[in-house]
Amino acid sequence: MGNRLTQIATRTGDAGTTGLGNNHRVSKNSLRIHAMGDVDELNSHIGLLLCEPLPDAVRGLLVQVQHQLFNLGGELSIPGFELLKKEAVLQLDEALEEHNAALPRLQEFILPAGTRAASQAHVCRTVARRAERAVVALGNEEAINDAPRQYLNRLSDLMFVLARVLNRVDDGDDVYWKSERLARQEVGSA
Repeated sequence: MGNRLTQIATRTGDAGTTGLGNNHRVSKNSLRIHAMGDVDELNSHIGLLLCEPLPDAVRGLLVQVQHQLFNLGGELSIPGFELLKKEAVLQLDEALEEHNAALPRLQEFILPAGTRAASQAHVCRTVARRAERAVVALGNEEAINDAPRQYLNRLSDLMFVLARVLNRVDDGDDVYWKSERLARQEVGSA
């Protein structure tokens, strides 16, 4: 990664192409650029979530995630290169297990709502899924490593769990979907 930005407005993309990390130019509408853009958007949304008051453990985890997403974006920008290691996926697995173990088991679907921090975590979850779809689409056309796809898949799951964790700060709770099945059960038990 020897290239450092010294000039932001280069005008080299005015014709609808952009440069990859290997100095090849591709269409700004290529699958690779879509995947890179979705990962960048996800990282930006996590940055916004970090503006909220968060438990220290969650804050530290999200900062690590931002660095790994930057590695993921770098890997996508240089075809055939590996920056995101399998250990990063394992770290997400461990964080998922740890945070999920402290939560009550879900009995019903929850809405992407609650506190502002939890709601922003849900936005991160959905953007992670979109980024994952973009990486899968790229992988269907070009050879890419497994770790980027796996990392985004696990990160979306983790963001769901963290939204639930964040809704419980200050004794809050999830916002449950009011399904017809639940309404019938409540009426039947009354």
